[in-house]
Amino acid sequence: MQTRTYGDLFKITSALIGTGGELDVSEQDQVSHFINRRFQQAFDESPVWPRYLVSSEERLLALYKLSGATSATNTLVNQNYRFLGLAEPDTVSIGGTKVYNGLTTNDALIYKNTGNAWVVATNVTNSVSAAGIVTFGDAGTVQFTEADTVKNDSVEAVTTWTPRAGSDILKVSIQNLIPYVHEGFTSIGDFNRIHRKRAFMNDSSMEYEFFVDFNGANILNIANSTDTSAFVSYKQQFTPFTVTTDYYNSVVEVPGEFFNYIAHSVYADFLRVQNRQEQALAEEQVAQTYLALELEKIDIRSNNNTINKRFSTYVNRQAR
Repeated sequence: MQTRTYGDLFKITSALIGTGGELDVSEQDQVSHFINRRFQQAFDESPVWPRYLVSSEERLLALYKLSGATSATNTLVNQNYRFLGLAEPDTVSIGGTKVYNGLTTNDALIYKNTGNAWVVATNVTNSVSAAGIVTFGDAGTVQFTEADTVKNDSVEAVTTWTPRAGSDILKVSIQNLIPYVHEGFTSIGDFNRIHRKRAFMNDSSMEYEFFVDFNGANILNIANSTDTSAFVSYKQQFTPFTVTTDYYNSVVEVPGEFFNYIAHSVYADFLRVQNRQEQALAEEQVAQTYLALELEKIDIRSNNNTINKRFSTYVNRQAR
């Protein structure tokens, strides 16, 4: 996909304004703010701009969220956890029981100790085989231990947790969540579609229903509680330009599909500031024509009937 430079954008915008040279410093700063505003407007016009679309990327599935730990125990306990595998029989855990590890700190684990109690521990040494069997190197530092008299089969069923020290009250929330942000991955801006297996290949894949909240996409019809991941098609998060000086010589890349729209719409904004409303309206129409042409290109692409079949945007995410 083609790109232009931020410097070129600034030059053509200045030419439209008709300065015959460079804008003064205050006007340059004003135009830079207009550029970011219009950049985001163009970005928000479609959930499937090809430049920002990621198709069927595997993302870890968070099954639990733990909170309530303070420095009296360890604040690393407070994070999302995914299913890691089944424990191998050893001196740390009961064989065949489920093990969960943190998405942020992967050596924070939830597992069953040899006394059949669930524990939450940090700094746990472990390894996972290709078959999903978890072998413990050590038990780590146990921060919370299940205190229920009758031990529970699931983490969420535990009613009382005993902290290692202090009086921390551990809260366990059950979820089937794909977070917006996960270390090592591109941040998600909008969720389009979620499948159990890699989608858009020769074979079909089960598609999940989901709703979006502040934390990410919550899957409604999870197929198996031992699934560790799902495949997400999404639009990347918006990132504004960060140019603050030497605007005319900046080589920061500007998406080619947005270039003309931004230039003419920023000129329209500049005209409004000068109270030249009729000229601003005419220039706004020019800008919208450029943007409409780019949106039309998306509509006629073949993937319009696949990835764009359903999507979550700012407008419709509340309905989900």
